Amino acid sequence: MVSPNAKAEEQALDAALRPKRLDELEGQDRLRDNLRILIEAARARGEVLDHILLYGPPGLGKTTLAHIIANEMGTNIKITAGPAIERAGDLAAILTNLRQGDILFIDEIHRLGRAVEEVLYPAMEDFALDIVIGKGPAARSIRLKLPRFTVIGATTRLALLTAPLRARFGAVYRFDFYDQAALESIVRRAARLLNVPITDDGAAEIARRARGTPRVALRLFRRVRDYAEVRANGEITAEVADQALRLLEVDELGLDYLDHKVLDALIHKFGGGPVGLETIAAAVSEEPDTIMDVVEPYLLQLGFLDRTPRGRVATRRAYEHLGVPYPEQPEQPSLLSPSEGDASS
Repeated sequence: MVSPNAKAEEQALDAALRPKRLDELEGQDRLRDNLRILIEAARARGEVLDHILLYGPPGLGKTTLAHIIANEMGTNIKITAGPAIERAGDLAAILTNLRQGDILFIDEIHRLGRAVEEVLYPAMEDFALDIVIGKGPAARSIRLKLPRFTVIGATTRLALLTAPLRARFGAVYRFDFYDQAALESIVRRAARLLNVPITDDGAAEIARRARGTPRVALRLFRRVRDYAEVRANGEITAEVADQALRLLEVDELGLDYLDHKVLDALIHKFGGGPVGLETIAAAVSEEPDTIMDVVEPYLLQLGFLDRTPRGRVATRRAYEHLGVPYPEQPEQPSLLSPSEGDASS
């Protein structure tokens, strides 16, 4: 029987592995340098940070960075998510509980409703909350002043943010996928914090299959740690990591079971494409958003997938990785008749 505290323990472990300061953050050098300037300038002037928008693929550390910013500023952080704020009143309740300098972190901010956004606009721009009292001709509007605070928004779908909301963020930063060296440092740091013996080759093997994503690297590290404790002597070596990750169906490039299902469907069911996203999702029994947000970014990064106006297409590299012969394109027929061809020669 699984302990009811297992999920809480897992969350506590995640929190323990997260960096707390900018100096502890691996990778994202450009973003870190820009943020350091922003934070130091705000502290020197004794001002509240400008509103910040973080965007990029999931698992790259947007939530972690929001906590780091709060720690660097020495202030409190309130956490919510776009889908959780269903009504304008929900947002009003959150805003009226903020104190001077607090940070309001809104994950999946692109999923805020239009009515909620209308309340957020004056709150971000004028630090004011407009409340309508009464109904009909007797209705009147009251403006409540709010303490100065900072909104940090995070999104994986920048294009879905409305232009007025996007324009109210004074700093917009993009997260990039992490390189091999940064992921190795993240894995070694996690091993050090959890007192898990690991070799450099073992850390490199986990990092190589982490899809350029710290969240994936830490998840794989925890599963490899379990395998090492049960099937090995507790030390994570390259061989132990390889055996554990093969058992998890994670190949040498980090492609997992779902990635292989998508590529198999694209190549074997649809002849390599082009095929629409909805059709691929139906073929593998997954939601289209899962394919687009979770699977596609890494396949595009590897060059295994192309997006075309007619749909998704598997590339030669995808065929080679799966060990499937790449179909040669048929030669285009000549536009000249045989007699015309003879005459032209």
